Amino acid sequence: MKPLDPRLVRSVAAVRVHLAVVVVLGVATTGVILAQAWLLARTIATAELAVSVAALAAFAPARAALAYGGETLALRSAATVKSALRRRLVRHVVDDPQGAGEVVTLATRGLDALDDYVARFLPQLVLAVLVPAAVLVVVARADWISALVIGLTLPLIPLFMALVGWHTRARTQRQWRLLERLAGHFLDVVEGLPTLALFRRSRAAATQIRAATDAHRDATLGTLRIAFLSAFVLELLATLAVALVAVEVGLRLLYGHLDLETALLVLILAPEAYLPLREVGARFHASTEGVAAAERVFEVLERPVPPVVAGGPVAAPSVVRFEGVSLSFGEVPVLRGLDLALAAGTTTLVTGRSGAGKSTLLALLLRFATPDSGRLTVDGRDLAAVSTEQWRRLIAWVPQRPHLFDASLADNIRLGSPGASLADVADAAGRAGLADVVAALPAGYDTHLGERGTRLSSGQRQRVALARAFLRRAPIVLLDEPTAHLDAAMAAVVRASVADLVRGATAVIVAHDDGWSDLADAVVHLDTAAPDPGDPTAPGASDAWTGPAVPRGPAPGTRSPEPVR
Repeated sequence: MKPLDPRLVRSVAAVRVHLAVVVVLGVATTGVILAQAWLLARTIATAELAVSVAALAAFAPARAALAYGGETLALRSAATVKSALRRRLVRHVVDDPQGAGEVVTLATRGLDALDDYVARFLPQLVLAVLVPAAVLVVVARADWISALVIGLTLPLIPLFMALVGWHTRARTQRQWRLLERLAGHFLDVVEGLPTLALFRRSRAAATQIRAATDAHRDATLGTLRIAFLSAFVLELLATLAVALVAVEVGLRLLYGHLDLETALLVLILAPEAYLPLREVGARFHASTEGVAAAERVFEVLERPVPPVVAGGPVAAPSVVRFEGVSLSFGEVPVLRGLDLALAAGTTTLVTGRSGAGKSTLLALLLRFATPDSGRLTVDGRDLAAVSTEQWRRLIAWVPQRPHLFDASLADNIRLGSPGASLADVADAAGRAGLADVVAALPAGYDTHLGERGTRLSSGQRQRVALARAFLRRAPIVLLDEPTAHLDAAMAAVVRASVADLVRGATAVIVAHDDGWSDLADAVVHLDTAAPDPGDPTAPGASDAWTGPAVPRGPAPGTRSPEPVR
């Protein structure tokens, strides 16, 4: 395992600056160490205390100041490196969404492992190269025999560290994989806790989390066990090496083959030669965690993302087509050979059992997913060749569980239209049936809703999502189970708002049943089972049965096919 991932140096400018500063401080620290050792040996040997003690007193704070300055700069550099990688990770994930648990782990706990790595391990790694080399040169000029002993024993420490690194690499990577799995599983359980409690499966979920936690704990303790044992062996090696130098120096001094000043210089410098390597060994566990975290981050950053297509405003399409579209998640097929046409100004109802691919169809339209085979076209043009940003400007999306932020009601409604005026917000809220809700809130549109909209009921949160769509005035409207989890009275209110929202738009409504068919011009039934060969509308490769598409024609409020800017 490499102590420094070269991708970290190439991609993050802060790392290059940090390493340059660390080298400069390392050279200064090395100079102070050598000067201090020489002055101390000379003072003891010659008993010239007056000048020497004053000089030694000046060297002590100088060494402390270098250590303090290096630590402060290193911590700031670590924060800069983490910030730069977090920004890159978030930007990459926006373009290529990954599992939420994995991303959260990498962006928080994963990057936090870089603190000790950048702030302490890398500076010590530089000192471990500079100080022993400088000590060897000075000792060799004073006593070549001692330099030979130090030179022969020094490589044993990095050699042992490399052996430990090879052994712990797999363990450390396994620890990170278990932590990511635990984070993802825990997030899924928390989000689905109401459903688990409803079906009395919360105890089983708790058992699974406990098993994942135990596996992660065992992996962490195994890694720490190796780290502590390796630190003990490194200390033992360094102590024996210094003792070997001390014995040979003492014997030669005893028999008159070495003068006192040289012997003292060698004895003072010998521990300094091994100290940086011992410090690197003590921080070796931090290096393995930091390198493993950096590798995981770069694995995500280096995954290919869909190419960004530049382009100007896109006109509202007259027809959007699915042409033989197939998509699988892993080895599980979700859509198979789907052929479907969405004409401008028509509402299409998509039904089917859970897992049939209804939400996946919306994800394809939103460019959250790309087909494994087949393609989507916009007026005959491949959707993959259209700018994602410009395409999404044409879409208003009402998800099944809209996310509300800890902001005012007005700001939550403005989410997709940040420049909208308060009058436009009020109009959209009124059309979504939120007027009574606004009147009941203590500060009206300025009322903060709390994270995930805790001040509102499920139906009220759904109407906020509808208000966002009304405010957006997009020519394409996508709705995913707009009345799921609502009682009959609230569902009726939402249905009335949806009927107003889809009038004149190209709309797709996803639902479990045909209860929305009165609003639909076409009904598509998705089913992952094999199609009925007696049904002429269901060809053998297709998942969809499509009813007759009858364009509604111009109606009040019809969206203009002009480009949306």
